[in-house]
Amino acid sequence: MFCFGLQLFLHSIFIIDKHFQLSNFLLTNVKSHDKVKSMLDLPNLPYAYDALEPVISKKIMELHHDKHHAAYVAKANAALEGTEWADKSIEEILKNLSKLPKDKQTAVRNNGGGHANHSLFWKIMRTPQEDNKPSGAVRSKLEETFGSFEKFKTQLSETATGQFGSGWGWLVKKVDGDLTIYSLPNQDSPILTGDMPIVGIDVWEHAYYLDYLNDRAAYIEKWWHVVNWDEVEKRL
Repeated sequence: MFCFGLQLFLHSIFIIDKHFQLSNFLLTNVKSHDKVKSMLDLPNLPYAYDALEPVISKKIMELHHDKHHAAYVAKANAALEGTEWADKSIEEILKNLSKLPKDKQTAVRNNGGGHANHSLFWKIMRTPQEDNKPSGAVRSKLEETFGSFEKFKTQLSETATGQFGSGWGWLVKKVDGDLTIYSLPNQDSPILTGDMPIVGIDVWEHAYYLDYLNDRAAYIEKWWHVVNWDEVEKRL
């Protein structure tokens, strides 16, 4: 009888211990899941990898999104981990870069900027259109600011082509609502200075080299066929 009672007691302890371990496992994993969800995420492309062909090849899109952009997200998250900024949006983080710990700022500027820039880049592209020009509010705003759509297109194309080394050509909206064009090196984002990025042309070699080799100008000329003007209008 004593042995049976002891076995029953030990079995009860085993069940309680297993229940405790399971509870801890579930709690730990829920916390871990919440932590992951609060970090920056790699967005899905809003179209198939081959949707931009022949302007941008499937191979470039796979490498650009799955490798380059994914690396920016991973490195930005690594830099932000353990800081009070880990659960903030990338826009808020970049606007307040100087408030981050000094030893994190360069990594977040480079990789957080890369994440913000590419997240916009995917959104403002679509299946190639032969005569791809804006209409309505976008066209009116561009004509008002630059004189004509063609003048705007030429200015942004020349700015992006002329960017020395890696970087981006940008159309941005200033705090006062005015539009302006400039280029930035590397993965610097217009958000860093309080500007709102409207259109960005990625002129890093990984964005075009497999398709156009060193002919950046040819890539940019073709790129205008994939601009999603409906998305651009949402940002004006």
